[in-house]
Amino acid sequence: MTVEQLIAANEGTIVDVRTPDEFMGGAVVGSINIPLQEISYRMEEVNELPKPLILCCASGGRSGVAHAMLSSQGVDCINAGSWLTVNHISSLNK
Repeated sequence: MTVEQLIAANEGTIVDVRTPDEFMGGAVVGSINIPLQEISYRMEEVNELPKPLILCCASGGRSGVAHAMLSSQGVDCINAGSWLTVNHISSLNK
């Protein structure tokens, strides 16, 4: 499924991998913040989240790194790129 289809179907979890300060400055409603540098030691939490994980950040770079890390561990996830894009898609499906 595409990011658009996942969000429209209300499937998975939107995970923003930006820093807490960036996240507090604006984020997708309903998303959770797990900064990229914390993913490795928050895997128990990650594994409990509804899948697939819809990963986003400022531009898609950090979410791409997170996607590579998580998918190599068998986590069902997708790199959705910028949180602004995800936010726009999400707002269209409200």
